[in-house]
Amino acid sequence: MTRSHDDTAPIAPVATADVPAAVPPARTPHRPRRRGHRHRSPMASVLLHATLLLAVFVAVFPIAWIGFASFKPGQEVAQLGMPSRFTLENYRSLLSTTDFVTWFRNSVVVAIFTMLIGISMSATAGYAISRFNFPGKRSLMWTFLITQMFPVSILIVPIYTIMSRLGLINTHIALVIAYCTIAVPFCTWMLKGYFDSIPSDLDEAAHIDGLGPFGTFWRVILPLARPGLAVTAFYTFLTAWGEVAYASAFLNTDDRYTLAYGMQILVPRPPALPHWDLLTAAAVLITIPAGIVFFFAQRHLVAGLTAGATKG
Repeated sequence: MTRSHDDTAPIAPVATADVPAAVPPARTPHRPRRRGHRHRSPMASVLLHATLLLAVFVAVFPIAWIGFASFKPGQEVAQLGMPSRFTLENYRSLLSTTDFVTWFRNSVVVAIFTMLIGISMSATAGYAISRFNFPGKRSLMWTFLITQMFPVSILIVPIYTIMSRLGLINTHIALVIAYCTIAVPFCTWMLKGYFDSIPSDLDEAAHIDGLGPFGTFWRVILPLARPGLAVTAFYTFLTAWGEVAYASAFLNTDDRYTLAYGMQILVPRPPALPHWDLLTAAAVLITIPAGIVFFFAQRHLVAGLTAGATKG
């Protein structure tokens, strides 16, 4: 008997209850290797922590020494050792024998007005540059950038001439205007980058709801731009709080001095020694307003500084 053609076909393996069919092994998903989690040797860890401790010491030691020295007796301020006693005499002498309170008040007024005016101008200009197209937009942006290239020593003479013709010499208004020329261009660029990170769809939705350009800016965009506003507020406040070049050029009388310029009186010309006891106490008191502003702005600083750095 001959075999049919179908009998010569190969027989496929059949899985039975006792012998399971061959199953190919499952492939485990490839996990990318994490970077930045490599094991460091003990010596590398020691060097890293030693470097960090050294950096912290270099940054903190001058501030800690000034605060510690402000509670020493006057004749022991310049010494590095432990004081014979702690006293508040330096603070009492500063507040009673100098015009520190007047200088402090003048600096607070100038810094607050500079901050308010600087934020208002920077926010409106940054929003306009970010959202609208108008003739001279690129030229305006280049102008803001170029003004940051000139040092203060070059700008004092032309600004002093303008203030003199306007009759604003020895007034705090002149300082506010001069400080705004420093802060507004930089803050405008910063806020422009932050406004670029806010979707323009929100503007379109506000227009559909009946809001105009200013209403959209005031009610929709500004609440979302609080981190950027916090950074600009902190920057403009510090610009006015610690500046001395414009203050020394525009102010003439003791009752108009700001803190940064008034404290120069405590540093007489050689061979007389500086009043270290009064200077250390003044340095501690000067940090209080800046610390308060930083306390309220610190949670927004990281978000505001990194705004516009990445897109998508």
